[in-house]
Amino acid sequence: MNFLAHLYLSQNNTNIMIGNFIADHIRGNNYKGFSKEIQQGIFLHREIDTFTDAHEIVRKSKRRLHERYRHYDGVIIDIFYDYYLAKNWSKYSEIPLDIYTKSIYKLFKEKAPELPLKSQKFIKYMIEYNILFNYQFEDGIEKVLKGMNQRTKGKSQMNLAIEDLKNLKNEFEEDFTIFFEDLRNFSNQKILEISQSNL
Repeated sequence: MNFLAHLYLSQNNTNIMIGNFIADHIRGNNYKGFSKEIQQGIFLHREIDTFTDAHEIVRKSKRRLHERYRHYDGVIIDIFYDYYLAKNWSKYSEIPLDIYTKSIYKLFKEKAPELPLKSQKFIKYMIEYNILFNYQFEDGIEKVLKGMNQRTKGKSQMNLAIEDLKNLKNEFEEDFTIFFEDLRNFSNQKILEISQSNL
């Protein structure tokens, strides 16, 4: 899953949100300098990624893209699924997306100096281009895909994936809807388990 989903699945706990957000920039056991709840967010992120990679519906989504994008298929599906979460946000949250994303930006702006350098750079980029809010629009997704393609120096051809999103919009949305219900249940249970564990 991508950034918006990871944040949403943190149940509005700000420290778990922070941990969930920075997890990709924390290697191995380098989480030990953070507070217990931030550590919980890092562990939650890792559990979500493991669950997602193993889920048959996600694998089904990836198969639609694999021939064209090979090992980048998972990255693209993460982005596509954030698009469907943002597009259908009112189904999953009573807080409007614009208000939710502004509160996220405010939190991360305040906490940025305490976070890894890579996280700080991404926070700046995310706020400048209003990434989380713009996930709900096809042109917002297209910009993200183009940016990802540039980061791979054109090897991934992820910029082309907007065509796949448009051509298979209903199929991917059906995949997301089924999978995300499973993921929400899994994450809720995992937060409970992690909060009761001794880190």
